[in-house]
Amino acid sequence: MHAGGSQGKEQLAMTTDSERELRNFCQLLSQAARLVQRHQDDVLAPLGLTRAAVIALEGLAPGALNQEQLASSVHAKSQTMGKILARLQLAGLVSRSRHPRDRRQLIIGLTGAGREALAAAQEAEAHALPAELDVSGWQTLQKELARFVASLQAREMNERSA
Repeated sequence: MHAGGSQGKEQLAMTTDSERELRNFCQLLSQAARLVQRHQDDVLAPLGLTRAAVIALEGLAPGALNQEQLASSVHAKSQTMGKILARLQLAGLVSRSRHPRDRRQLIIGLTGAGREALAAAQEAEAHALPAELDVSGWQTLQKELARFVASLQAREMNERSA
């Protein structure tokens, strides 16, 4: 009986350690996300852009989409995307036109100025990356983060469908 109690305490300690490590990881990830967002916004500010605006421009780079499609493709809320698109349209970086077959829908596409702004933003962001991590380090980090994000997205999808 005593051995079982000891094993239970060991299991509890392992779970507690694992949970603590997961919480520490999530806090670190959250801190990294805030720092990256702030840094990218600082780098993009001279171009009159934010990271959110660049994400929208990148989402439109392959071709025109409606607001719902764009929001879905970049994992954003449609209402949030609408605000970003309004600012981008005022800046002349995107255009909105009626869908040729469904006049109720607006199609959003990049303008020439939008393509130029996107290229400038991507170049500015690329030059702003910390040099302390080599290419293989970035690739490893990206691969592991992609796995983590995919896992969270799968869980979210399962919870929505349940």
